[in-house]
Amino acid sequence: MSDALPSPATRWIPPRGDVLLAAGLLLSGILSSWLGLVAGFYQGEAAGLGTALVYSVALSAPLAFRRRFPTLCLVIVAAVFYAGGSLRVSDLYVGQIALFIAFYGVGAWVLDRRRAVVIRALVTVGMFVWLLATLYLDTADPDPDGPSMAGAFSPFAAYALIQILVNMAFFAGAWYMGDRAYASALQRGALEERTAELEREREVTAAQAVALDRVRIARELHDVVAHHVSAMGVQAGAARAVIEKDPDAARTALAGVETSARSALHELRQLLETLRTPDGGSTEGSTLSVEDLHDLVAYADENGLPTTYAVIGDPRPLPDVVQVNLYRIAQEALTNARRHAGPDARADVRLRFERDGVELEITNTGRVATPMRPGLGLVGMRERAAASGGTLEAGPRVRGGFRVRVHVPLPAAPPAAPRDDAAVTTGAVR
Repeated sequence: MSDALPSPATRWIPPRGDVLLAAGLLLSGILSSWLGLVAGFYQGEAAGLGTALVYSVALSAPLAFRRRFPTLCLVIVAAVFYAGGSLRVSDLYVGQIALFIAFYGVGAWVLDRRRAVVIRALVTVGMFVWLLATLYLDTADPDPDGPSMAGAFSPFAAYALIQILVNMAFFAGAWYMGDRAYASALQRGALEERTAELEREREVTAAQAVALDRVRIARELHDVVAHHVSAMGVQAGAARAVIEKDPDAARTALAGVETSARSALHELRQLLETLRTPDGGSTEGSTLSVEDLHDLVAYADENGLPTTYAVIGDPRPLPDVVQVNLYRIAQEALTNARRHAGPDARADVRLRFERDGVELEITNTGRVATPMRPGLGLVGMRERAAASGGTLEAGPRVRGGFRVRVHVPLPAAPPAAPRDDAAVTTGAVR
């Protein structure tokens, strides 16, 4: 059974590179055995060329499947190598190379690491047992032309020691390189998986960025269009009601419609310029701040919603994004009051500067739209409050009307000196 088999349909189709490797070792084994015979290895005791041919085929053929069946490949190659040494096949080098490759393959491709350790340990022990047995047989039946055994450290002892040391280095190197290859494959797999995960995260992030941009654009368009169109509707209705009785008042109302239209076009142009700039910033910079709330209140008052405005506490610098969002929240709240609270409604805007934050409250009298359901305006106000790091409360008041309150925390300001005019109030502009 394969140790690294991805698909049954391809289990008997070895990779092209492994087939070429096996073919190269086959030719090399035949050539090495023939040259060994010519050179006189084993001095007449060497196996014939036919045996060497069978040995070379049996040694090299399993390597074509070394990635599909690494464990079986090592067992076959090791057995053929031992048999070749016992039969005195005159190849002295290609067999060792084939054994190294098979040994390395078990360490590199067997997924069951315990099996990889056990099979390599058994092959290593078997090799040293075979080597010691061969050396013992040589001492029992010494070759007259071989190394001398005379002396405390005889030439034969040196020969035996070098055989043991070379084989130890051989198997240790194959073991280490196989494990390193397996660890490198795991690292590459983890890196590829992480790369794919990062690519998926990048796609999700890009999609989220597009969605956030769409939400931001929708919010800005709603704030600009709803505010001015609402005022234009009130002004046009007033002009229609008095056009026969009071032409001057109708002209004044129509002039207000024109002014509202121009303001809407100006703000839309600023929004489009902001969207066209590469960094998303306005080419003229933001012109909205909490200081513009006075003009916003005056605009609401002139267009049918009597409104008062108060600044409580000591004004302090606010981040630009907070100022823009507070302005837009006040604008949306006043627009909703003008649209839903009725003709007799009044509104009050209060901006409180506290030691640990800033609070904006917009209240109005009159009726509450029924049934109460969150519209795009309330959703946009909550998004702006969250974008500023604050919270928003919106709902009907017990004594009637509606309240919108947003609180944005800020770094604590140093204590201010006592003053009598802690609140500066500006009445409705009539």
